[in-house]
Amino acid sequence: MKILECVPNFSEGRNRQTLEAIVTVLKRAGGVKVLDYSMDEDHHRSVVTFVGSPEAVERGAATACERALELIDMRDHRGVHPRNGAVDVVPFIPITEMTMAEAVQIAHRFGRSFAEKNGVPVYFYGAAALHPSRKTLPFLRKGGYEALRDKVHAPSWTPDAGPTLFNPRSGATAVGARLPLIAFNINLTTNDVKIARKIAVSIRQSSGGLKHIQAMGVLLASRDIAQVSMNLTDYRETSLRTVFNAVQDKAGELGVDILESELIGCLPEAALDGIKPEDLKLCDFCGDRIIETHCSRLDTSADQ
Repeated sequence: MKILECVPNFSEGRNRQTLEAIVTVLKRAGGVKVLDYSMDEDHHRSVVTFVGSPEAVERGAATACERALELIDMRDHRGVHPRNGAVDVVPFIPITEMTMAEAVQIAHRFGRSFAEKNGVPVYFYGAAALHPSRKTLPFLRKGGYEALRDKVHAPSWTPDAGPTLFNPRSGATAVGARLPLIAFNINLTTNDVKIARKIAVSIRQSSGGLKHIQAMGVLLASRDIAQVSMNLTDYRETSLRTVFNAVQDKAGELGVDILESELIGCLPEAALDGIKPEDLKLCDFCGDRIIETHCSRLDTSADQ
């Protein structure tokens, strides 16, 4: 059975009713299973993870993302996470019996349809990128939503699909195809965000740190603690244990410790080989956060 995963990120982390409305229409689309959804008020962001047949996932993504555009207004949005739009990023991930080339084809079809129907500029990234410079999200998010007004009109920033104009309500959307990514955050026993930023610089690939690691340091004002927020773009080369140990070592050098870690969304079973959740001080973890747990019993003919 072909199974595709989609993990759209929406720029809403404070209104639970908005997220629930998006998830509700996604479930009603049929043929998909929602694995996880969560929101964070400091990042002002929500993440939804779902799987299904390629056709069902593409249909569900369109339904959910269109509902998000109806409910989210970027003109009122402020948060610590970099973002370009209400529907900020829509990645498609091949899980079983699918090639990356098939995921890319779906990303391109979805992105062009979404852009045309909703008047939203779309940029393709990851394996779906049409320009080498647009492969990574950090590059696409330079300057964030606030910079889009001017950036979208620059020749080097012409959207891959949709209008070449600034949409103040919706911003722009990145649509891509990629390998499974692990969104992993580590909270520190301090509210000094400078320490979190120093740790992020020391471990992220772009600063000469660990391969396949994107990282930033932020303050979680709601809890008054500093966080190292990370994406592991290839856990096969840089494992969760490796990045946890690197953060712990650097934190120790700076006189602080790790309070806890958290997973956003789901992860492949192989990412936990030889690792217990307590080894990572991982909070709120259960077997349902493992993708394969759901794929083995997925019924793509009906709403889950």
